[in-house]
Amino acid sequence: MDITSQTKLFDLLEAYPQLESQIMNIAPPFQNLKNPVLRRTVGKLATLEKVAQVGGMEASNLVNTLRRVVGQQELGVEPASNPKVEIPRAADDPDWLAGEAQFTIDGTELLRRGEVPLGRVNELLGKLEPGRFLLLLTNFEPSPILDAMQKQNRRVFHKVRPDEPGQHLTFIG
Repeated sequence: MDITSQTKLFDLLEAYPQLESQIMNIAPPFQNLKNPVLRRTVGKLATLEKVAQVGGMEASNLVNTLRRVVGQQELGVEPASNPKVEIPRAADDPDWLAGEAQFTIDGTELLRRGEVPLGRVNELLGKLEPGRFLLLLTNFEPSPILDAMQKQNRRVFHKVRPDEPGQHLTFIG
């Protein structure tokens, strides 16, 4: 069985029962899969993409982690796209927003592809150099991400792009 983001959880655990504890560590709500009835019902509906979403991680990271464990070759992961975005500066912007973003994430595009931006944000924050920041682009105010970053004691600043009112800029440092 080839493990992909569309693999059903039930099928995965039937083929690779040793992955059960890893799945439950990644997404604790799936602990209920120990119940055989829930395993047959929920497990046949939930894909690895959904497990990743519940676990707050990128589906590609989950899939590749599981593929490594069972000896399958990792699927190609898109490199972090880092488009150069001209950031309109304002007098009330925080001082820590000096220079260019180290990483830029197009959250609108991730959502369009069915991916959760928070997983990508957390992944890149681990690679963020001291004194640098990440820029998240969305077409809405990403309140859950703002809340999550504040709980992690991250510096966060959000504003709407003045020359494009439909574009939201979220800076995370």
